[in-house]
Amino acid sequence: MNKGNWGKIRAFFDLQTEEGFTIKGFKLVEGINGLFVGFPSQKGSDDEYYDTVWADRDVKEQVNQLAVKTYGQEVMSPPQGIEEDDFPPPPPPEPEEAPVAVPFSDEDIPF
Repeated sequence: MNKGNWGKIRAFFDLQTEEGFTIKGFKLVEGINGLFVGFPSQKGSDDEYYDTVWADRDVKEQVNQLAVKTYGQEVMSPPQGIEEDDFPPPPPPEPEEAPVAVPFSDEDIPF
């Protein structure tokens, strides 16, 4: 998995099947509902991108779960030589006060 930050794309990766096929060009994308896998695609003559690999919903979900899990494990893995138990637990969060909404008046309108 090639991690980075290319706009909404968080990683590129290839997938190898049990039969030995390698499918190149998957993308891990940051969407409004979290991370999801973008299947390989190719730019058409109309400058739109079209999928070049299709899969059933179940297979897409398996690929999505595997990619997110792998990405999360790589991001969260501790540096070499440092054990996970070497760090104390973080302090509990302090309660925050809820912000108070201020009503608008006619003077707030710029026109």
